[in-house]
Amino acid sequence: MKLSEFKFDLPQSLIALYPKERGEARMMVVHRKTGEIEHKIFNEIIQYFDDGDVMVVNDTKVFPARLYGQKEKTGAKIEVFLLRELNREMRLWDVLVDPARKIRVGNKLYFGDSELVAEVIDNTTSRGRTIRFLYDGNHEEFMTLINELGETPLPPEIISRRAVTAEDRDHFQTIFADKLGAVAAPMAGLHFTKAISKRLELKGVDFAPITLHVGLGTFRNVDVEDLTKHKTDSENYFISEKSAKIINTALDEGKNVCAVGTTSLKAIESSVSASGHVKPVEGWTDRFIFPPYDFKIGTSLLTNFHLPESILLMNACAFGGYDLIMKAYEIALKEKYHFFTYGDVMLIL
Repeated sequence: MKLSEFKFDLPQSLIALYPKERGEARMMVVHRKTGEIEHKIFNEIIQYFDDGDVMVVNDTKVFPARLYGQKEKTGAKIEVFLLRELNREMRLWDVLVDPARKIRVGNKLYFGDSELVAEVIDNTTSRGRTIRFLYDGNHEEFMTLINELGETPLPPEIISRRAVTAEDRDHFQTIFADKLGAVAAPMAGLHFTKAISKRLELKGVDFAPITLHVGLGTFRNVDVEDLTKHKTDSENYFISEKSAKIINTALDEGKNVCAVGTTSLKAIESSVSASGHVKPVEGWTDRFIFPPYDFKIGTSLLTNFHLPESILLMNACAFGGYDLIMKAYEIALKEKYHFFTYGDVMLIL
């Protein structure tokens, strides 16, 4: 398919700047077999799942990846966005810097009251750099300092229109968050409350946690018209033997396996065995899912409403069918659903 096929006009007013009360977002339910579309509230999701069904949730935890520092000598203000840790012992990180033109190899950057210092050791892309933090403490102490100095990494579509607040630290984290490593929240998981999860469990629904540390590659703009030529950044993921067993048992029994978010969907579809089951795995995936795509594991998908021409929209169209999902988006625009990280949600059955 072509990039232009995923273009539509999205008014800025429909990009949610703040989250609704968890569980209270609007939920569009899309039935693939019949084409029926329902309008619900997220807390009504319980009625679509039964005993033995499984929800695959991403338990990645977002860390405050956006740092603001000063360049040595000039004191120029520099934004450093931590992408991923390359070497824990040497404290090497891939980062994005802004303004990039001011940052060269050999420059030192100071954060806070110089509690943390980093040296630029390589250029990777026009905005990308590899930096080494000059810090003598252990990893736990280092991450504690990052947590103190860093800012919640809300996407540009939000921070360009309002300031980051202290409440965003909680709002930008799912109730499943456990393993630190993401620079963006797995959006669909943000709608769950502990009460909703408990009600699903009481109905017999199993939760299978997986980990995929969401990177900026998930949100990076696609800049080629021919989607087969787009390459995504690799993201670290992990599926335990226990979660694999929960998912595989549900598949064998003909139960519903719901991927909570496109990151969960990407993880389980990246670990398919020859027999069509999920394999326990720890590694990296650069899988790019767009129509047409033959899904092996997920039988339903919970996902937010996404931006035009985004990889996440392509994922949803691949799962629900291009024509049906784009029709659903037309309805969402007409009915003024809210989009993106803090927006409303779609359940594709």
